[in-house]
Amino acid sequence: MLKLENVDAKYDSFKALDKVSMTVGQGELVVLLGANGAGKTTLFNTISGLLKPSAGSITLNGEDVTGRRPSALVQAGVVQCPEGRKLFPEMSVMKNLVLGAYVHRRDKAGIRKTLDQVLEMFPILEEKKNQAAGSLSGGQQQMVAIGRALMGRPKLMLLDEPSLGLAPLVVKQMFETIQTINNAGTTVLLAEQNAFAALKIATRAYVIENGRLVMEGDRDAMLGNEAVRKAYIGA
Repeated sequence: MLKLENVDAKYDSFKALDKVSMTVGQGELVVLLGANGAGKTTLFNTISGLLKPSAGSITLNGEDVTGRRPSALVQAGVVQCPEGRKLFPEMSVMKNLVLGAYVHRRDKAGIRKTLDQVLEMFPILEEKKNQAAGSLSGGQQQMVAIGRALMGRPKLMLLDEPSLGLAPLVVKQMFETIQTINNAGTTVLLAEQNAFAALKIATRAYVIENGRLVMEGDRDAMLGNEAVRKAYIGA
């Protein structure tokens, strides 16, 4: 579904991604592991068109999408749920959700159907739909962020650190939700600090360090890899 070949990305003269090559197959849940500053968010921003690669190519379903505008990529099915949620805190939950469907704004019936699905997945958001998004708990705000991404009808969802700052019980629920989204047919690329929980629901994983992919493998291989366990799982 998604293929990157020798992708570089820069911030001025600083090379943030260095010859990144990776694939994400249709229906997979692929985890991207790495420390803070390793390049995970930069990679997501490059895939979603927020940052143009300085070299290499990105293809989606066999079509070259290198350098396309973010709105065009959302229409093609690539939707990012950013680290830190990036909600509009003074706007209502409902308005935040509906903004996620902006590229489909002419399809009123489709928006209503997707919204019903989101509210069915996160019933608490139905109760709080008229409240300011910033007044919600951290876990509920993350539900809004994921719901907003789902309103874009993603074929490929980029989830950047969805469990960051959440209580353990909420984290468990969040990973169950991510697995449900994936099982329903959405391909997921997940960047996550909680490596153990992420790998438990993953198909495969990559490790990124200093902007370069240094390791890859399927779930069981990565869970059993001593270097991965020491660096990211703490065992």
